[in-house]
Amino acid sequence: MAVSTTGEVGGSLTRGRRIILWRHGQTLWNVERRFQGTTDVELTETGRAQARRAARLLAGLRPDAIIASDLRRAADTAAELAALTGLEVTLEEALRETYAGVWQGLTHDEIIARYGDEYAAWKRGEPVRRGGGELETEVADRAAPVVLRHVEKLPEDGTLVVASHGGTIRTTIGRLLGLAPHDWESLGGLTNCCWSVLGQGARGWRLLEHNAGTLPEPVLGDDD
Repeated sequence: MAVSTTGEVGGSLTRGRRIILWRHGQTLWNVERRFQGTTDVELTETGRAQARRAARLLAGLRPDAIIASDLRRAADTAAELAALTGLEVTLEEALRETYAGVWQGLTHDEIIARYGDEYAAWKRGEPVRRGGGELETEVADRAAPVVLRHVEKLPEDGTLVVASHGGTIRTTIGRLLGLAPHDWESLGGLTNCCWSVLGQGARGWRLLEHNAGTLPEPVLGDDD
């Protein structure tokens, strides 16, 4: 889904600021459908290739700044874009994936077998501390302000790239769009190394693109 971001403000044509929320490349735990959360799992060779390909596309958007989760899978993804643009990557702990306690390291099937009621409640949109970890609203509480703080440093038509994780990106988008937490699940998950674009409009942030970057592929990860 692509939408024109131009609009007339004060008699001149301006695009406004943009935020590109970019999910990291593939990891072995993604392939195994194993919940990662804050576990620091590395990219696979496929994941590194995904990051290089996506970086070539994103470099064409001429970003002004790059920030990333300090977990290696996101930081290494961001590094591929930094290498092409000459920009430095600012690492932010607040952009880490949702901490999910005892769920972390378990496969999807193991979670369903051991914590099926908890999983079902989460999918219904109820506030659930998955595995005894963070609420989705707590993830948004830590991540969204960091993104906005970096947006404020951009030029008027500047672009910020945020390399992070599927769950954190979804909750951040939901918060910035002003959606009720119960409705955040309506935002589908991101495929590895795909991204969503938010544009700054007259009435706040708008979702301009979602899960962009490739033809549709299965979503493998904590947010599927």
